[in-house]
Amino acid sequence: MHYEEIDPKPKNGMLFLILNITLMVLSVAVFILAVNRESFLLGFISALYFLLIGPIMFAGLKILKPNEALVLTLFGKYYGTLKGEGFFFVNPFVAAASPAPSSLAAAANAIAAAEHSGGAGAAKAGAAGLQHRGKKISLKTITLNNDKQKINDQLGNPIIIGIVVIWRVVNTAKAVFNVDNYTEFLSIQCDSALRNIVRLYPYDIADDDHNEKSLRGSSQEVAERLKAEIQEKVEMAGLEIAEARITHLSYAPEIAAAMLQRQQASAIIDARQMIVEGAVGMVEMALTKLSEKEVVQLDEERKAAMVSNLLVVLCGNKDAQPIVNSGSIY
Repeated sequence: MHYEEIDPKPKNGMLFLILNITLMVLSVAVFILAVNRESFLLGFISALYFLLIGPIMFAGLKILKPNEALVLTLFGKYYGTLKGEGFFFVNPFVAAASPAPSSLAAAANAIAAAEHSGGAGAAKAGAAGLQHRGKKISLKTITLNNDKQKINDQLGNPIIIGIVVIWRVVNTAKAVFNVDNYTEFLSIQCDSALRNIVRLYPYDIADDDHNEKSLRGSSQEVAERLKAEIQEKVEMAGLEIAEARITHLSYAPEIAAAMLQRQQASAIIDARQMIVEGAVGMVEMALTKLSEKEVVQLDEERKAAMVSNLLVVLCGNKDAQPIVNSGSIY
């Protein structure tokens, strides 16, 4: 069902508290007076209010802190969502619905088992989940930092990726009634959306392919698509995704060394290409200047030897050791 939030129209809680206490005190006085005058009906009504009606009225008093909400039900039906900080009075027969009442015991047992087995991380995660399972629902902006996942990219390379999602509850009725636990639901949908998006992009692209998108080079576009897909999946839970960002991106350990060698080889090739292009330009400039200024006349054979020597000097990894020719060039 598509629930929409309802305003229960609460009253001033402090006013009703003072009024109820006053009526209970008066009912005690009236009861004593009725006993003295032997008025059975008046004594019964005053005792009924003091012993039953008055305490029931206290159940309608609710206190909310800033950015908190209570989802109220009346005899199993959705009654409304109480929002805003303050002291309120609502129908005393309403009950606050828990986001995941059926999972409290299971979560507590999972935390106990994790602590017993030494799984501190799992226990911490379970405790964080229990924190959002109280009667009151937080309307604050919350950060979800899921565990890193190993996923294959578009080229089939396994990568390790982690994301952080900024979210908040915008429809408390949907969050409580449409899903069992909206925090766990969001976490699972984030993992699913992340896998779908990562499979559409390669980890990296070649320098000559500027039109293709990649996870490393197009992080902004990937984040926007990731946010849109998560938002679509959690709409039914009444959640709003403010931001989704990649926090960790790397190759999986089994291929990291090979990919590093590939990147190093690519960098070496690019550097060599730049060196060769520069050396050819310098040789061409040297031959042109020598010819223009008629410093020396070289035949084709000598030009070829000179070009070879200059390229060796300019493209070599080590400094050249020149040999000075004191005789004739021919």
